[in-house]
Amino acid sequence: MTRTSASFNVVKQPRLADAIVDELERMLIEGVFVPGEKLPSERELAAQFNVSRPSLREAIQKLEAKGLLIRKQGGGTFVSESSWESVAEPLFQLMAHHPESQFDLLEFRHALEGICAYYAAVRGTETDDEQLAQCIDSIGQVELSEATLTEHANAVMAFHLKMAEASHNVVVLQVMLCLKPLLQQNIEENLTQMMLREDAQRHVAEHRRHLLAMIVERKPELARQASHEHLAYIEEAMLDVSRETTRVERSLRRVRSSNK
Repeated sequence: MTRTSASFNVVKQPRLADAIVDELERMLIEGVFVPGEKLPSERELAAQFNVSRPSLREAIQKLEAKGLLIRKQGGGTFVSESSWESVAEPLFQLMAHHPESQFDLLEFRHALEGICAYYAAVRGTETDDEQLAQCIDSIGQVELSEATLTEHANAVMAFHLKMAEASHNVVVLQVMLCLKPLLQQNIEENLTQMMLREDAQRHVAEHRRHLLAMIVERKPELARQASHEHLAYIEEAMLDVSRETTRVERSLRRVRSSNK
């Protein structure tokens, strides 16, 4: 029997630049580089990837075309922030005109941070545990210092971001990164209100330590419950402050009315 000549397709070697694009995209998805962050220099990246600078430059240009990176003349290459701006900006506007929507955001945080806590307990590593503990220590140091409210909020936000990373769920992490400015604003607003309530910081600190303990002990359901209890306390404290503010305002109106 005569064998017919086989038809072979040409096997193409993947371009090096495309392989670099895939690796950088993976790092962006996993939060190695976050929105607004400056990337290492081309020389440093080329050395870390063990590739030529022309190949790296081609990969960066491809990611620029996708809108994932932004090159600033003389300033370096940055991760684009447009991904979160398109989500967060309308919500910023909503909350500016409707302050009560801060409570809606707190409800959303119950779901988001509950998921983070649950999967951080399921999938977290010893390194994750150590970094979460360091975040809590940083919050404690900020509270004992003369740090600004924004610096305090930054420290709290770092803890929640680290918990999202420890969940090892890239979708959860990306949602957290997209909403970071909005969540940080909510945290700052909460801190402002909590300072009006005696012993609030102590109770919140205890909640965070209990949450960390449940994560480290790999108790996912209890970690999620600890997250819910932490946010429920904050919500109740804010409601108390709001009610007290309303009572004071009513009293002031009565005083002004009686003085007329």
